[in-house]
Amino acid sequence: MATFSIHSYPFSFNLQILIFLFFTAKPVSSFALQNNPNFDPYISLFGDARVENGSSNVILTRSHAPSSGLLLLDKPFKFVGEPVSFSTEFTFSLSPGNADGLALVFVPNGFQARFTSQGSFGLFGENMYLGIEFDTQKDDKVGDFNANHIGIDINSLESIKVSNLSSSSMVLNNGEPLKSWVDYDSSSKLLQVRLSTFDSKRPFSPILTYSIDLLEMWGTKDVFVGIISTSINGSSFSNVYSWRFRVRHVLNSMHSLPANPHKDSDGFRTGKNKFCALTFLAGLIFGTGCGALFAFVVLFMWAILVSRHSVFPVECQVSPEDFRYEMVDVVVEKDNQFDKN
Repeated sequence: MATFSIHSYPFSFNLQILIFLFFTAKPVSSFALQNNPNFDPYISLFGDARVENGSSNVILTRSHAPSSGLLLLDKPFKFVGEPVSFSTEFTFSLSPGNADGLALVFVPNGFQARFTSQGSFGLFGENMYLGIEFDTQKDDKVGDFNANHIGIDINSLESIKVSNLSSSSMVLNNGEPLKSWVDYDSSSKLLQVRLSTFDSKRPFSPILTYSIDLLEMWGTKDVFVGIISTSINGSSFSNVYSWRFRVRHVLNSMHSLPANPHKDSDGFRTGKNKFCALTFLAGLIFGTGCGALFAFVVLFMWAILVSRHSVFPVECQVSPEDFRYEMVDVVVEKDNQFDKN
């Protein structure tokens, strides 16, 4: 049987190749995601994130702890230049367990190489980021008040604004799919977060809002967008079923409103339908009133014009008069003096 020494050329050469591949390996871009209409193209998978055979969703964490996975859009964008707004929607589920949950993160270049060893949501130690966390673990160190909330994090794991989902009868980690919409409007500098169950339409009112100037925060830096899930102290599964992200450049003279990335999808349907129905009813009532008023004015003017130019016959009743004929006798008397002559 042939044996190889560690110093033998073939083994040393193969070892060098393996070491080279290990340090130069790039993240796996799943062909399933590239061909999946539920996901944006050019999404890279990092850490434990994977697409299992025959599955169309991404599993971010594994059953062991610690575990972390990241979905990251390969193409960055900048807030500098024309006012930049964005809209994103994604569907996910979190299984029961003592895990951290899931977060939508806006991070600088290089984060993808550091996130796996940086604690909750991979953000510990980062000095510049924006995170919208769907937190399923109560961490007293950062002031979490329960294990079922949405928080907005800016350069710190201590949320600057929180929405308690327990008050809305929603549970993040019961295994059921949930859908979230996150919109930023550059004109109003308003960040809005919405959440609903998978079979529900987009809520009209956001569950969390926060005023922030992202242009001032990021300046000219490249911004990468990702979805991350970590399980440091426990084990659970985090699944992402769809994710779309859209950047909108808006002219200064135009007012930007948060919009759904898909015009034909669920974005703004619930609130918009109610708004459109009320608008249509109000418009119908207003139009009917205006039409009636116009008709009244036309009839009134017609009556005035006709009364000025028309001659109405006037009946003159002539009462009969009595006529009678009288004979007048004319008597001519002769003068006697003429007769004498």
